[in-house]
Amino acid sequence: MPQHKKHVINRRKTRQVKIGQVRVGGFAPIAVQSMTNTQTQDAVSTIAQINSLEAAGCEIIRIAVPDQEAAAAIAEIKKKITIPLIADIHFDYRLAIASAKAGADGLRLNPGNIGGLKKIKAVAQCAKDHNLPIRIGVNAGSLEKDILKQYNGATPEGMVESALRHVALLDQCNFDQIKISIKASDVPRTVEAYRLLSNSCDFPLHVGVTEAGGLFPGIVKSALGIGMLLAEGIGDTIRVSLTRDPVEEIKVGFEILKALEIRQHGPEIISCPTCGRCNLDLFKIVEDVEKALMTNKTPLKLAIMGCVVNGPGEAREADLGIAGSKDNGVLFKKGKVIKIIKHDQLVDVFLEEVAKLSD
Repeated sequence: MPQHKKHVINRRKTRQVKIGQVRVGGFAPIAVQSMTNTQTQDAVSTIAQINSLEAAGCEIIRIAVPDQEAAAAIAEIKKKITIPLIADIHFDYRLAIASAKAGADGLRLNPGNIGGLKKIKAVAQCAKDHNLPIRIGVNAGSLEKDILKQYNGATPEGMVESALRHVALLDQCNFDQIKISIKASDVPRTVEAYRLLSNSCDFPLHVGVTEAGGLFPGIVKSALGIGMLLAEGIGDTIRVSLTRDPVEEIKVGFEILKALEIRQHGPEIISCPTCGRCNLDLFKIVEDVEKALMTNKTPLKLAIMGCVVNGPGEAREADLGIAGSKDNGVLFKKGKVIKIIKHDQLVDVFLEEVAKLSD
């Protein structure tokens, strides 16, 4: 059987910045990030959530900083986490300065909404002093009034103008450690805005569809929007936006990267949709295996198939797989059956074999 030829995506070249120890842009690996939904002032809860995100593979975390108490909490949070932390700031430039001094690894803000040039320069200088990059975060829902009027709404062109306007403000402060995001809540505007921006500058881009919704609409919008852009070589970090536990965002983010063969983070599970030949509770088996392997980072291809008629053959490229028959199940490697197993032992034996391959 001919070997599968990996599709190579030609990424656009961007400048590189560092967020803590994570390099972003300049062909560094595309990082998957998320945002906490705890009250940042509650350092204990925020730390617990970040730790669970780290276990799931989160590589950069962003937290909301609505007040000075939240900014002060960064110092305690940083002691108990290992991934870089970005402080999300709106309106009050003093919160950006306080966050930097408390140990944030990066700032997310829109320079235009934190006051005049004097305040912007103060933030830029503080970021320089602490060697922090700034992400300019443009959202379609919060564009400047004059841009909305000029473009008759929140158009991709208006979003790009807003982003470049903020870049110009930081340029006046001689600050160039910049990353940009430019999101809308729908796929077409988001994709077009990023395409236009990608042709207008070489700053690293953080890609996502904002306010994408609950689990199913959020996954679909994110997979389409982020996936289309990554397939075109656009994007240096990604965030899947879901109205769910943020751990789900990390799982989906890595699945998008896996599907495009950009990064292999943990096992890839192939499973059939089931049909009348299926003699197993395949839904539960897949769910149990996914939960058990949530923190496994070994790049394996695993198959969970409902029957032995087509299962092993369809999944012959899998490193390891199981398939069900009427009375028993089979364990197979690379399409060859190697062991017959009772139904109630399938998951346990399968996970034991996965563990051996993960050592």
